[in-house]
Amino acid sequence: MKVVAQRSKAAKVTVEGEVIGSIDSGLVLLVGITHEDAMADVRWMADKVAGLRIFEDESEKMNLSVTDVGGSILSVSQFTLYGDCRKGRRPNFMAAARPEQAEMLYNAFNDALRELGLRVETGRFGAMMDVQLTNDGPVTLILESGA
Repeated sequence: MKVVAQRSKAAKVTVEGEVIGSIDSGLVLLVGITHEDAMADVRWMADKVAGLRIFEDESEKMNLSVTDVGGSILSVSQFTLYGDCRKGRRPNFMAAARPEQAEMLYNAFNDALRELGLRVETGRFGAMMDVQLTNDGPVTLILESGA
């Protein structure tokens, strides 16, 4: 499982002109699922995201988590995170999980974040989406389970 986490001041996801998810401050998560991912990866990643200390405290040190600051999550499925660009000019997406597996694990990941007390907004799995965000910092990290 791979997640690109971006600290954000505001973000929204739009499908066919309709805003289907939006947050104020918090994290925008681009979430990729691979064939080998299982519920253990989902739980590990949810715990990692919820506890990741990337928000500044009163001393301007990254010491606080999204949970600590009362932030929200905008989670967007992103199979292209598993695009292999090593050969040729067209990405190979063979490492991305099949849609049935990916959607189930993506939904479980969002549910796990909610169980940890976070407000989670989402995109629409499999849809063409427009994602807008104001990256705060900017702070962008790549998290991988099993790495």
